[in-house]
Amino acid sequence: MAHQDFEVFGRTGEGEPVYRVAIAGGGLTAKVITWGAIIQDLRLDGHQPPLVLGFETFDAYPVHSPFFGATPGRCANRIGDGRFTLDGKAHQLELNENGVTHLHGGVTGLGRSNWTIVEHAADTVVLRITDPDGRAGYPGNCTVTATYRLLEGGVLSVVYESTTDAPTLCNVCQHTYFNLDGREDALGHDIMIAADHLVTVDERQIPTGELMAVAGTPFDLREMGPMNRVHDGEQVLFDHNYCLSTERVAKRPVALARSVYSGVSLEVRTTEPGLQLYSGFKMNVPVAGLEGRHYPPFAGFCLETQIWPDAINHPGFPNAVLRPGEVLRQETDYLFSKA
Repeated sequence: MAHQDFEVFGRTGEGEPVYRVAIAGGGLTAKVITWGAIIQDLRLDGHQPPLVLGFETFDAYPVHSPFFGATPGRCANRIGDGRFTLDGKAHQLELNENGVTHLHGGVTGLGRSNWTIVEHAADTVVLRITDPDGRAGYPGNCTVTATYRLLEGGVLSVVYESTTDAPTLCNVCQHTYFNLDGREDALGHDIMIAADHLVTVDERQIPTGELMAVAGTPFDLREMGPMNRVHDGEQVLFDHNYCLSTERVAKRPVALARSVYSGVSLEVRTTEPGLQLYSGFKMNVPVAGLEGRHYPPFAGFCLETQIWPDAINHPGFPNAVLRPGEVLRQETDYLFSKA
């Protein structure tokens, strides 16, 4: 595809150009880069600050980005011990988190690789990548297409379609960090997630296989309430997969976030069975972000729509296996509005 309407945003360590493209529609404008299929910037008409965390230059992304705006995969989230068995064959994935866990597809996963732009219109960009057989230990050549479209009513539509030539695991997600008011931390947001349970994890954040009912816990987000909550004198730290359903369903509303300061709201609608809420508490970015902003802990929060983590290793969890001839279609709408 001709690159006349793309700008070169930077170059990878191998010298490959990383392109940046702008799209606009529905009261939103976005900038997307090919590296990681990253949503680098997102703005809402009538609201000055960026809605997302990111960097002004490419060089900061490979070194300092905790997956800002990226599309991690082939399998987003964690896989315990990096191990799974598929059709009777054992597979060992790269252990890229503390040497014990496989996280977000490994060191050079889809969120840290350069995609190709295959289509670009005023309000749409389509990117594609093929994750080769054997990378990070995954079987099969897996091709993922990301379609970002800005629609009427302040909608950022994200559609992922994945195919494979051999049975494999696949589960991608959008890993944008949102901040709806431009303040240094995002703790001044209210949030609601329509889930009765979350996935219980061990100290490595690997699912135990059990689900926890949220009722009566500080993790109960079924009604709109503050993200900033204290329990037994401790700040509640969110990095949990909320169980929306046990399988992929028709797109439905699952979450709502709103800044009490700006009046900007974000509604999430998705086909996916899980939603990982991460409140960004581990973040402490040593370089400036968009508009020179500082990103301390809690500077932004993620609403990652996806299959539940480590699903392959837990009977009863949603299916994360993709087979030849199938298309894994994961759809999420992020709807922005200002009161």
